Amino acid sequence: MDQVKSIFSIKDLENLSGIKAHTIRIWEKRYDVLQPMRTDSNIRYYDLAALQKLLNITLLHNYGYKISKISKLEDSELNKMIRGIITEKSAKNHALNAFKMAMMNFDQALFLNTYNQLLGEKSFREVFFEVFIPLMEELGFLWQTDTITPAHEHFITFLIKQKLLIQTEKVQVKEPENLEKTFVLYLPVNEIHELGLMYLNFEILDKGFKAIYLGESVPADNLPALKKYYNNLVFVTYITVEPDKDEINPYLKNLTDLLITEEDDTEIWVLGRQVEFIKPTHHPKLKTFQSIKEFSRYL
Repeated sequence: MDQVKSIFSIKDLENLSGIKAHTIRIWEKRYDVLQPMRTDSNIRYYDLAALQKLLNITLLHNYGYKISKISKLEDSELNKMIRGIITEKSAKNHALNAFKMAMMNFDQALFLNTYNQLLGEKSFREVFFEVFIPLMEELGFLWQTDTITPAHEHFITFLIKQKLLIQTEKVQVKEPENLEKTFVLYLPVNEIHELGLMYLNFEILDKGFKAIYLGESVPADNLPALKKYYNNLVFVTYITVEPDKDEINPYLKNLTDLLITEEDDTEIWVLGRQVEFIKPTHHPKLKTFQSIKEFSRYL
């Protein structure tokens, strides 16, 4: 069972804040901004309060405040200043930091308060592109560097999925207006990274199309059955880790053989990290997208 992470190395602080470990050490020595604890072998480590303070300092520093001035602030003054400068320019970074702290503390209330504040100022689409996508991109790096555990990632991902489902339900009640295409959304076998696909479902429904959402780990040979019920199908898949780079091209060759014929207008649209490994030799009705934003503009 993964242990909840409550103490951090200086490298963890670098990964979470974006401030180099060397700079953090200089700030400690010159300005006493953090007071690290020490192991018996004299190695620095930090608690959640130190992480929170560094994230706040980083926001102020990025906003133009000099570290020499920030270092003289009491914690209460620091927090007050943070609240006072939350403008359009800094809201994204502030929200990212708040979501990181919510994740590190498993603090659902902080996540919800931050999200509701954002939603009062922005559309859900803006929140997703400006905050959630950068957050999820950071999580991949933080997980790879052992800064966070899978438990942290699952916690924050579930909360984002929750919000996506709420927004999707709102657009699902509308009758489809654009009947030119029907979209089938699925993930390949053993692919479980569903968040991107869920957002595509929201976008498709919001644009007035009909969508059939199959979800994660769907065998390719199950897909042709959909063609018995609908014409002009677009099969949409989001490939993050499976199939891997060595299997992605054989997988897509098999998929086009299964789904695309001369007699119909079936298409296959592919997104995700593995897109970069796709060779440009597949069927002309197979289209790839480099990002969710590109997909959304194309709809």
